[in-house]
Amino acid sequence: MARDMSDKEILKMELEQLKKEVSTPRTPVSANCAETIAFVEGLLPNDPLIKGVPDDKNPYKGDKGGCTIT
Repeated sequence: MARDMSDKEILKMELEQLKKEVSTPRTPVSANCAETIAFVEGLLPNDPLIKGVPDDKNPYKGDKGGCTIT
């Protein structure tokens, strides 16, 4: 697409994109990190990777056969 456009058209597109980006609301990284940490810690009690899965709900637990390589 850019090959078919003149330099002026390309610069015009870039300018339009920059105008859109300058009006985008921004937040500090420290605020985003704090929100992410709070979100993860809020989900921590129900996280199966941290807490584990009960044996009765674990479909991969138990002796259900399998394959033996000899």
